[in-house]
Amino acid sequence: MVTVRARVPFKVGQKSHIPADLLSFNGLESGKEHVALIFNQADKQGQPPLVRMHSECLTGDVFHSSRCDCGEQLDETIVKMGEEGGVLLYLRQEGRGIGLYNKIDAYELQSQGMNTYEANNHLGFGDDLREFTEAAMMLQALGLKKIRLITNNPKKIQDLEALGIEIEEVVGTKAYVKDGNEYYLKTKASHGKHRFHFD
Repeated sequence: MVTVRARVPFKVGQKSHIPADLLSFNGLESGKEHVALIFNQADKQGQPPLVRMHSECLTGDVFHSSRCDCGEQLDETIVKMGEEGGVLLYLRQEGRGIGLYNKIDAYELQSQGMNTYEANNHLGFGDDLREFTEAAMMLQALGLKKIRLITNNPKKIQDLEALGIEIEEVVGTKAYVKDGNEYYLKTKASHGKHRFHFD
């Protein structure tokens, strides 16, 4: 299932040359170009590896939008895995699965006062359309059936466990509050039951 494995260095903030192997996959029915980043495994006395499933967010990951904290969570994960090792699955599921253009439509509705879930619902979508079957397939292709999952999202925990991945520990990320995203984060905590730790 793994097709190509290429060594790539990454830079996050002042941390430079964080090495990882970038893997591509075939056999994914969706045809989406999901990838895995494999960071060197530190000796953790037999502990399962850290894993994060990060859904693509062009506006946050690339353009550092203040509407979310996706880019900051991604950076935090890369730095952590650069130090401790781990597997980052970068999943092409923009906008909680509704796609980039629909997410931009949802942004416009949010500008009119709707929260992130109300906007998606108004456009005819459910709260979260992401599906993690292919993520579980990728982990299994890497020989990983027991992991420590980096997430604040209970849906990811439930979905992975239902797909046969054993989660030994859940590791949260920080909540990165910025001008423009506090209401978004608090809505994810209250409506989506995300386990944020607000300072």
